[in-house]
Amino acid sequence: MVNFVLIAVCILAGMIFKATKSIHPDAHKGINTWILYLALPAVSFKYLPKVHWTTEMLFPIAATFLIAVFCFFFMLFYSKSKGYSRRSRSTMELVSGYSNTSFIGFPLISAFYGESLLSIAVICDQTMFFSLSTLGIIAAVRCGSKSGKISAMFILKRLVTFPPLVGCIAALILSQFIDFTFAEPLFDKLAATVSPLALFSVGLQLKFNGWKKLIPQMSVSMLYKLILAPAIILGITLLLGIKGNIAKITVFEAAMPTVVTASIIVEQFRLNTKLANLIIGFSIIVGFFTTAIWYHIIEYFF
Repeated sequence: MVNFVLIAVCILAGMIFKATKSIHPDAHKGINTWILYLALPAVSFKYLPKVHWTTEMLFPIAATFLIAVFCFFFMLFYSKSKGYSRRSRSTMELVSGYSNTSFIGFPLISAFYGESLLSIAVICDQTMFFSLSTLGIIAAVRCGSKSGKISAMFILKRLVTFPPLVGCIAALILSQFIDFTFAEPLFDKLAATVSPLALFSVGLQLKFNGWKKLIPQMSVSMLYKLILAPAIILGITLLLGIKGNIAKITVFEAAMPTVVTASIIVEQFRLNTKLANLIIGFSIIVGFFTTAIWYHIIEYFF
């Protein structure tokens, strides 16, 4: 409940500031710059050095990437059937294939399963973050090409200059040689700004005029993110015979609503910001109800 109130307050604050015109129209760009260049890299340095990598952790890693890959094909066929542009398709890929595994996921896992299982959730979160920084960026830059095709060099250039990915890789490598314990208070404070600022940014960009025309795209996006994605992962766990807490948390994290960071990438690459922010806002609200249902489904099978 506290988490939901915080989400609502951050989004509403952005909407109010925008309505009163007491903030610059492009203020969200400055906020997004802070998140991309400082806050998100801090998330990697906060969590990645503490992760204990084991063979069992391969499943949540694979599951996170599979959700994004299946989303690509799902949105490809859906967009072609509806005649949507590459811009809209890329937007829907970004907001449908990546879960809100930390800001929404962590508190819900603590509430339903206890804090002891957050270590598994961290793996899901960091893998999601890495897949968003790679597959997500590829989906975004593909829209910028007139032919829809992009060279490997172009993709590589965008990837190596994307701050969150640089931070993710740096955290993985440098943590093997340097003990960052002394900097944990700084990382904690920087990482804590991601969700509230990202939601505030969403509020600044949120526009409800014409939302009825976007109901089909919003509905399909939430159908995949909140229902199909966790159903796919549940099916894979049953097929492979994976059980226990690893299976539970992986499926539960797959059922989380759209990750807020996707809106920043959508805005940065000039995709359909309005559609992205509407899907994020509605999926978070609907997600609180669907995740409760998924908890009971997971408990039934495991």
